[in-house]
Amino acid sequence: MPAELAPEGAIQELTLANGLRVVYAPMPWLPTLSATLSLPFGSATDPVGQEGSANVVHEWLQRGAGALGSRAYSDALLDLGVRRGGGSGREAASLSAAFLESVAAPALELLASSVTQPHFAAGEFEASRELAVQELESLQDAPTQRLFEALQEQMFASPQRRSSFGTSAGLRALTPGSVRADAARRLGPEGAILGLAGGGEWAELEEAVTRAFGSWSGGSVPVPPAELAPVGRHHVNAESSQVQIGLAYPSPAPGTDDMYVYLVALEVLSGSMGARLFTEVREKRGLVYSVSAFYRAVRGRGYTLGYAGTTSERAAETLDVFLAELRRLAEGVTAAELERARTGLLASIVMAGESSGSTAGRLANDLVLFGRPRTLTEIASHIEGVTLQGVNDYLAANPIPEPTVVTLGPKA
Repeated sequence: MPAELAPEGAIQELTLANGLRVVYAPMPWLPTLSATLSLPFGSATDPVGQEGSANVVHEWLQRGAGALGSRAYSDALLDLGVRRGGGSGREAASLSAAFLESVAAPALELLASSVTQPHFAAGEFEASRELAVQELESLQDAPTQRLFEALQEQMFASPQRRSSFGTSAGLRALTPGSVRADAARRLGPEGAILGLAGGGEWAELEEAVTRAFGSWSGGSVPVPPAELAPVGRHHVNAESSQVQIGLAYPSPAPGTDDMYVYLVALEVLSGSMGARLFTEVREKRGLVYSVSAFYRAVRGRGYTLGYAGTTSERAAETLDVFLAELRRLAEGVTAAELERARTGLLASIVMAGESSGSTAGRLANDLVLFGRPRTLTEIASHIEGVTLQGVNDYLAANPIPEPTVVTLGPKA
């Protein structure tokens, strides 16, 4: 374990009678506490014809709760110094909050009230839906995000292909009644996870969480298994002077030993300015203004997304060089590359471990994807345990598969 890792207390876990799982990483040197509430609904379980409902539910449930209307609810959070965030995704949505440990009990009660007693006031519905419509329309001015939405749509054959932004038709079809019914169907504690990290005593937090969330009830809908679509090449027409290139291919499942080996290899490919993609595609040939590849996961399945931004004239060569670098990984990595990759990953682990917000989010995500929380020591140990022989044996036996490719620009 690198010496820079802060000392850890034992991770605490709790499952309430209603099914909510709670996990807490003590960081006693901090006067603050961060919370991430992972909610078991997303675009993959949106009702057919109402694509985007999860996004509207997520926004609407934050507009008033318990005895407090929308403005009063926001003011109550501000009075406690709570900073909040979150978002809606394909398989889950999240609410996050950061606050002083001294106000943990009232802050957790306010966070819980948004799911245990949401107002879903009719007067707040249109603003919630319109915000989702604007987010969807903003993709027209965000070509990179638009590319990744199209790329994942082509990669998956299962409902994970649906964009978390929804569709224009789906959003327009929503009504206050349909969204309330959808929330009753999906906004429940079974499958939900509360990640906590920061200062505080576990006994006091356990009592506060139980009091705040213990009355939560509601339905849940299982997320369907992720299935991949056939590999192909696709193009999205867009008025642009640039061409966005996206690649997607399956990678080791989350939680497996192979995942850690692959993450080291991926760091060699695209972890820094000295990595292969940056060196070969940008530095040597000057083909792109941006190039990268990164690991993503849904329940039970890992995958990699690659990206390159270039011009129409250089797009074909850019794609050729990118694909060549993916194939070249099967030849193995050098000792120097391995050491640089491990150092980079361990540094990222250390920096993420300094943030209670990142830690709370990671713990919640771990329970979703791995079924259990991981300590920083465990993660670092896996990375440090990757040997040169091990990574090269893995790459030789598991060459990068042919990726699905999506381009976005003025021509294919």
